[in-house]
Amino acid sequence: MAEVMLALRRSLTTLGRGRVWLSMLAPAIVAVIAMLGLSVLLLERLIAAFVEQPPMSWIAAWGAFWLAKLLAALGGWLLILSASYLLAMLLTAIIVLPLLLGHLASVDYPDLAALGRDSVVASTWNSISAALLFIVGWLLTMPLWLIPGLGLLLPLFWMAWLNRRTFAFDALAAHATDGEWRELRRAQALPLLVLGLAMALLAHVPLLGLLAPSLAALAYIHFCLEALRRLRQGAVVAVIENSEGRQ
Repeated sequence: MAEVMLALRRSLTTLGRGRVWLSMLAPAIVAVIAMLGLSVLLLERLIAAFVEQPPMSWIAAWGAFWLAKLLAALGGWLLILSASYLLAMLLTAIIVLPLLLGHLASVDYPDLAALGRDSVVASTWNSISAALLFIVGWLLTMPLWLIPGLGLLLPLFWMAWLNRRTFAFDALAAHATDGEWRELRRAQALPLLVLGLAMALLAHVPLLGLLAPSLAALAYIHFCLEALRRLRQGAVVAVIENSEGRQ
C-alpha cells in the first residue's frame, strides 16, 4: 500500500500551508455544533427508544437492565457521531473539496490536464446518494452489532465505504475522463478502501476526529491525482513502445 502511505505523507506536508486550514476548519466547527445540539436534544430519547427495542428489551427482561441501557447509550452516541460526521462530510465534499482540489492541482499537480467534466450537479448528487446509502446500510446492519467484534467493525466499514464513494469520485471528476475513472476504480479498488478505513479510524480519535472529513478529502485528492498521473504516464509509455515496435 505504498500509494496510500505516499498520499498520507503528502497530506501531512500540505497541512503546513496556512491557507488550507481556512477551508478545513469550517466542517469541523459545524460537526461540533451538530454533535452538541443532537446530544442535548436527542440522546436521552434515543436511549429510551433503544432500550425498548429488541435485543435491548430482551436483555432488560433478563434482569441486566444496566447492560441494556449501556448498549442503548452506545448506540445513541454512535448514531449522533455518525450523523455529525455525515453532515461534516457533505459540507466537505460539496464546498471544501473543490477549494482544496483547485489549490493542490495548481501547486502539486500542474502537469495534470483537466480532461474530465467538473459538474457541480454530478458531484453533489454523488455525495447525497452516498450519504443516503450510508444511512440505509448503517441502519440495516445495526442488529449485527451484537455479534462480538462487529459492533466495532461495521461502523468503521461504513465510514470507509462512505469516504471512498464520496471523495474518490469528487477528487477525479474534473481531471479524469470516464474511461480513466473506470480504470482507476478497478485497479485501485483496495487501496481506495484502505485509505477510507484509515480516515474512518481517524474519525474516532478525540478532537482530531472532527477534522477527519477534511483530512480525508485532502488525502483522496493526493492519492487520486497521483494515481491518474501514473496512469497517464503508463499510457504514454505504451504508445511509445507500440510506435517503436511498428518501425
